[in-house]
Amino acid sequence: MSILSFKNVHVSQDGVPTLQDVSLELNQGDFVYLVGKSGSGKSTFFKSIFAELPIDSGQASVAGYSLNDIKSNEIPFLRRKLGFVFQDFQLLTDRNVEMNLSFVLEATGHHDHAENAARIETVLGQVGMSSALHKRVHKLSGGEQQRICIARAILNNPVLLLADEPTGHLDPEVSLEIMSLFQELNKKGTTILMASHDYNTMRKVPGQFLQCEGGKISPIDSI
Repeated sequence: MSILSFKNVHVSQDGVPTLQDVSLELNQGDFVYLVGKSGSGKSTFFKSIFAELPIDSGQASVAGYSLNDIKSNEIPFLRRKLGFVFQDFQLLTDRNVEMNLSFVLEATGHHDHAENAARIETVLGQVGMSSALHKRVHKLSGGEQQRICIARAILNNPVLLLADEPTGHLDPEVSLEIMSLFQELNKKGTTILMASHDYNTMRKVPGQFLQCEGGKISPIDSI
């Protein structure tokens, strides 16, 4: 099943053409790495996927939504089908883990406290952080914070998980632990698109490779 389809897509950012003639397809269960230098268009690609940047031309669809004519009131529903993991965590450091996850559920329309509590318990179990429920975020290590970020990203059972340099601030051993979590999610059917410069870790965790260079995205056999 197609999760993401781009056909001859062009995207601009701040009036500057950034992505040019991009054609690719991601299917359910794919694990894809996106590699490329800073300024090559990776961030623009991510922003176009979650409809922060419009499509200039071509045809694009993500999680059943056409990005060519998506309405502003449909964008939140598209984003509920996507999960996001960032290099800099973007957690609310003045709150505990439970409050961070509750905030996301409530912001996406889930207001049943019992159901939310059960879902939070489930995702924390999936990332091996059940004991952290009431811990303040700033007391967690970098690896633990990234596990919480992954838990946050999968709260709504996303069909596509976008990860932007998720191991960028972690040491090699912790990076492999985090990557193993992504592998487990992928085995359960979640499509994963990960931008990364962590070549050593990528070589140890199987996946497909896309290279972003000069505004173009193309498949490559290896890195």
